[in-house]
Amino acid sequence: MSKVLDEELKQAFSKLHEKMVDTKQKLKLADIQIEKLRRTKQRAELTTKEISSLPKDTRMICGVRNCFFRYMNTSNVLNQQSILPQKSTKIKKKSPITWKSLTISGIIGTGLVLYVHHLRMEKDKAIAKERRRQLGKAKIGGKFELINTEGKTVKSDDFLGQWVLIYFGFTHCPDVCPDEIEKMTNVVNTLEKQHNFKIQPIFISVDPERDTPTVVDKYLTEFSDKIIGLTGNIEQVREACKAYRVYYSNGPKDQDEDYIVDHTIIIYLIDPEGLFVDYFGQTHDVEKIVTSIVINKLKYDQLKDETSSWFPSLPIKGVL
Repeated sequence: MSKVLDEELKQAFSKLHEKMVDTKQKLKLADIQIEKLRRTKQRAELTTKEISSLPKDTRMICGVRNCFFRYMNTSNVLNQQSILPQKSTKIKKKSPITWKSLTISGIIGTGLVLYVHHLRMEKDKAIAKERRRQLGKAKIGGKFELINTEGKTVKSDDFLGQWVLIYFGFTHCPDVCPDEIEKMTNVVNTLEKQHNFKIQPIFISVDPERDTPTVVDKYLTEFSDKIIGLTGNIEQVREACKAYRVYYSNGPKDQDEDYIVDHTIIIYLIDPEGLFVDYFGQTHDVEKIVTSIVINKLKYDQLKDETSSWFPSLPIKGVL
C-alpha cells in the first residue's frame, strides 16, 4: 500500500514540477510584456488600472506569478521590476578614440616621419655633394674695384643680389673680343626673352693704358647699352685679373705704337652672392651657355630654399 502511495506522490510531484517549469516560462513571457509597458511609461510601476488593461490571459498569469513567488518566499514582484536581470537601456557612446584608431594613427605618423627623414637625408647628401663640387673648383673670383664709363668707382659688391656675366678683353681687339661680346649680348637677350631672367653683362678691360672710360663707353655702344664697361689703372686691372685667373700680356708695338693684348678668352658666370659658378670658352655657343645658366640658377634657387626651410623640397626631375 505504501509503495502505491509513494508512486502516486512521485507522479503528483512530477506533474507539479512540470507545471512549475511551464509556469516559469509563462512568467518570463509576462515579464517581457510588463517590461515593455514599464519602459514606455519611463519604468514606473504598473498600477492596478494598467494591469487591468492587460489581456485576460496575461492577468491570469500575473496572478499565478504573484502566488508562486509568495509561496516560494522570494522577493515581492510588485516591489521589484523583474526577477530577470534588467538590461540597461542606456546606449553606451563609443569613444572616437580607440586602440585601433590609435594604432593606425601611430603607423601612419611613423611612416610619415620616416619618409620626411628620408627626403631630408637625400637633400643633405645633394647639398653636400654640390658643396664638394664647388670646393673642388679652383679658387676663381673675388673682390675688385674699378672705374666705370662715367669715371665713378665701382666695386664687386655693387653687383651682389644679381646674376652677372664677366668678360675680360680690350677695345682694340680685331676679332675675338667683338665675337665674344656679341655672343654675351645674345645670351643676355635670350635669357630675358625666353626665360624672363635678367642677368648683368660686364666688360673689364685688360688694356688700362689705352682703354679710358670714354674709349670703353664708345666701344660698348656698338654692342648693347646693357653692358657695363669697367677699366682702371694698371694696379686695379691687375688685381681684378688676378682674382679671376685671367692671363694677359701686351704684345710688341708696331710703327704706330699699336699692339695686341694676348689674354684669356672666357666669359665668367657669377651668382647673386658674388661667387664664381661656371665659365664659357670660345667653343660654347649661345644655346649651350643659356642652358647652363638656367640649370645653375635652378640649382642655386633649390639649395637656397632648402637651407632656409627645415622641410625638404622635392628634386627637380629632368633638369638636375
